[in-house]
Amino acid sequence: MLTSKTSASGRGCCSNGSGSSNVGRFVGAVTVRHFRVWTMLQELRENPFSLDDRRAYQAWRGLKLDARPKAVADLIIEVADLAKPTLAERSAIISACRRANMAIFRAASGTDDKSVIRDFGRAFGLDRLDANLYADDDGITALQVSDVERKRDFIPYTNQRLNWHTDGYYNTPDRQIRGLMMFCVRDAAEGGENQLLDHEIAYILLRDAEPRFIEALMHPQAMTIPANCEQGVEIRPAESGPVFAIEPDTGNLHMRYSARTRNIVWRDDPMTLAAVEFLQNLWEEGCDYVYHYRLMPGEGIICNNVLHNRSAFRDDPASGKKRLMYRARYFDRIADTNYSDVCSAPNPPEQLAATDA
Repeated sequence: MLTSKTSASGRGCCSNGSGSSNVGRFVGAVTVRHFRVWTMLQELRENPFSLDDRRAYQAWRGLKLDARPKAVADLIIEVADLAKPTLAERSAIISACRRANMAIFRAASGTDDKSVIRDFGRAFGLDRLDANLYADDDGITALQVSDVERKRDFIPYTNQRLNWHTDGYYNTPDRQIRGLMMFCVRDAAEGGENQLLDHEIAYILLRDAEPRFIEALMHPQAMTIPANCEQGVEIRPAESGPVFAIEPDTGNLHMRYSARTRNIVWRDDPMTLAAVEFLQNLWEEGCDYVYHYRLMPGEGIICNNVLHNRSAFRDDPASGKKRLMYRARYFDRIADTNYSDVCSAPNPPEQLAATDA
């Protein structure tokens, strides 16, 4: 049974204190044994996300579960200057993303300057922004409770609970969201916690339970998001596609998913519906591989569009507690975290340990 429950919330509330030691702690995180497994995968020239490559899957699965950060505190990296992260800071963040597809960064001081967030993303190869509906002119979205009538129809612009999803699940195939960054400018008076789950772990849970779940969720008509219409005008057409897909150029596993129960159509197939029910039970019963974290001002999440949600929250404008998050969606994946990169070297070269465990 997979067990590794992790939770923490708030600046300085994690088990390893400030998190500053994480810049160096990833040195030695991947042992020679791990490296040998990755070398074997590279030599096999098989993809663990393919149902046909069982040997590659078992090897990758064991290493993935062994190398993943066991606590949310292990994901936290302190960054002195967001506009110019150092080589050590960048390497630590990439190492965390290679093992968990996500990292939490903590700036030395808060900022509301979106150009700084833009520069930080570029340091990790995140450049092609998705200028989605209601994004600002610079392509970065300011998420806060809105009084604008049209925005109030979208939960991210309310203080309501936001269900499990990956971002951009309604995008066309040529505009899939691979990278995502969320940065906290102001936190709420209470609430607004995120839960995060590496989509590769979700894949493992589904495949271990029933391999046919993966086959069903890879069907090109597995999930359909109906057209978005306002006052009789179609803003976005209906979009169908798989939940899981293997990207041919990189071998990466991509996931598009929403736990929404309205305005979504699942393929009317017994195995697809059973897989959807499996995930719903996962959310309702709790998953031991979910990280819990409440971002504080100056903190952010950088990830390869992992599964995430948000709890309801309460603002208190009188005390300055009015939640404001910057969200940047990218067509790019975080640099040096492609499956092929990880297969060739589990950690950035300058951090690969030469000691066995």
